[in-house]
Amino acid sequence: MIKAVEKPVSHSEKDKTVRITIDGRSIDAPKGMNLLEVARSNGIDIPSLCYHPGLEAFGACRLCVVEITKPGWENWRKLVTSCLYPVEEDLIVYTRSPEVMENRRVVLDLQLARVPNSDVIRQLAAEYGIHDTTYTKRKDADNCILCGICVRVCEAVGANAISTLSRGPDKYVEVPDPEACIGCLACAESCPTDAIGWHEENGIRHIWHRDFELVECETCGKPILTQQQIDHFVEKSGLEERYFAKCDSCRKKETAVSISRVMF
Repeated sequence: MIKAVEKPVSHSEKDKTVRITIDGRSIDAPKGMNLLEVARSNGIDIPSLCYHPGLEAFGACRLCVVEITKPGWENWRKLVTSCLYPVEEDLIVYTRSPEVMENRRVVLDLQLARVPNSDVIRQLAAEYGIHDTTYTKRKDADNCILCGICVRVCEAVGANAISTLSRGPDKYVEVPDPEACIGCLACAESCPTDAIGWHEENGIRHIWHRDFELVECETCGKPILTQQQIDHFVEKSGLEERYFAKCDSCRKKETAVSISRVMF
């Protein structure tokens, strides 16, 4: 049997990584990454409902908890939210310990009571052996789990149109001023449970109680953006409005043609 030879690691590379153990696997993790990112980048599944790779971690859903310990902790362990916990040298992580699995079952049991009609939550809960909630189901329930992704995505886009209103069990997500919405769909496309309804018909996009007329690509005629999106992006980016007159496909084709003419 041929033994694999480990590639020597330079001092500069060591300074940029820490060695941790996840479910028995030794992993060199980049400093600054959180446990959820490291696990997923190494093919280790940790469920999460409020995490979005383009946003700062929020830790709202509590589904991504893991159990951690260290050699000097004398077998003492604790549960942490993996999307918020940064990697540390010699950290030992368990993603499916009995305590972790029980915590996830409780979270999913509660979510089933909040959104009993959500296919996403029902399927995820079933994976943990939960087929019905032990709590009282919310009446007239929508599919919103209050993960906060839509609010944070809207803030990142710069529209700041979406807010959480009320508090406690009556808390909900809404657009207080529909005029602030630019109809970009960033919220709907990021929602983990498809709770934000929208549709398009005859060049009109409807979302958040408002209709948006779609601007067509001047080359192929495909509906691409709302005029409110274009105005917003022009203001934020400094680009001229004509930059948004064509869809990405047509722009890429024109770029390819231009390059081929120069080369050949």
